[in-house]
Amino acid sequence: MPKENHNKQIFEILSKGHFISSNSINPTQKKLYQYLEKEKEATQDYFDQIGFYLVEGKDCFYFSREEEKSTLKSKLERAMRWISILDFFKSYDESFGVGTQITPSEISSIIGVNQNLKNKLNLLKRITKKEKYDESVNELFEILKKEGFVEVIDDLSMTYKVLNSFSYLEELILSIDIEEPTTNEN
Repeated sequence: MPKENHNKQIFEILSKGHFISSNSINPTQKKLYQYLEKEKEATQDYFDQIGFYLVEGKDCFYFSREEEKSTLKSKLERAMRWISILDFFKSYDESFGVGTQITPSEISSIIGVNQNLKNKLNLLKRITKKEKYDESVNELFEILKKEGFVEVIDDLSMTYKVLNSFSYLEELILSIDIEEPTTNEN
């Protein structure tokens, strides 16, 4: 496959805010990841020329670009959205992360007996726009899938696999440093 075709495919995926992960089950994504590993510098130079910065994360690639400060508010809103979604899944299982294989029904089945999880899902209804718990959980998986953080590995059972790109979310949230207010004790 010629280099131009690879760059076109890479751009089509990454310009939408998605990721190219090394553990994707999609054969095209696997080939593109291998290509990026081999041709990282040349590909970075290519995209730099058009204002996109190819970034290598933990076993994944994504685009970054300089943005105006006016977009800061929307970036913070998106970050808060992802924090809430990640918090929900980590509340279900602290080990939820790269490589996890799970069905939405596994999570839905314990919401009735886990008040903490139910409360977190209720807060996420503003994102999912679904009333029923099982529909909300399904919608969260669809959001993760759309953004390239999970893939369906079994259509029959609707089993999802968490991709390496998910570590980007985890690292993003861990990088947020919120200082505790200090009190002067005299």
